[in-house]
Amino acid sequence: MTSSTDLLDCVEIETTPAPTHSVIWLHGLGADANDFVPVVPELRLPSSLAVRFVFPNAPVQPVTINGGMVMRSWYDILVMDLVRQEDAAGIRRSQAAIEALIARENERGIPTERIVLAGFSQGCAMTLHTGLRLKEKLAGMIGLSGYLPLIDMAASEHTPHNTDTPIFLAHGTYDPVVALVRAEASRERLTQLGYAVEWHTYPMPHAVNPQEIADIAAFLRRVLV
Repeated sequence: MTSSTDLLDCVEIETTPAPTHSVIWLHGLGADANDFVPVVPELRLPSSLAVRFVFPNAPVQPVTINGGMVMRSWYDILVMDLVRQEDAAGIRRSQAAIEALIARENERGIPTERIVLAGFSQGCAMTLHTGLRLKEKLAGMIGLSGYLPLIDMAASEHTPHNTDTPIFLAHGTYDPVVALVRAEASRERLTQLGYAVEWHTYPMPHAVNPQEIADIAAFLRRVLV
């Protein structure tokens, strides 16, 4: 586990010594850095692919939609529909924290073009928000069961650096937390902005399933080169 006064606390897993690629994977609301650690062996990535998986802990803060309960959250959730009123300041604070993790990977010898940003639910929102505004090209983005926040600002704020970066978007058709229509609107906006979106749906609620993990693994094998 890595800790710093300047960086988010993270759990790290290296598939082999001296990793050449990184995946920064952001958990969902109320979860923590350990949430997706069990997925790493399930991906069954080839031993020739040396990857550092970085699982950061979101800050602990009150969440309005949950009655002000304090939990790990990348930003405050203010309303049930997620987007009518958004915590722009909180989203941007977390964007800066994620960019700092990318910079640390650069310092450890892994260029941004060999880094994948991934996230589930709120972590998906932060992946898309940050990736669109990044000033260096990523290897890829993975967004699971989430949406593009501050969607009306995407056109004016996105940079050209990741327009050609592959984006894997997946959603459950029975998701009661982030409605499928929200994810579909995000996909449409990304497509309108010129991004290459690989779209998947699965018959599941707000969750992850084995076929999705297999599809993520295939995506990672393609982009981590």
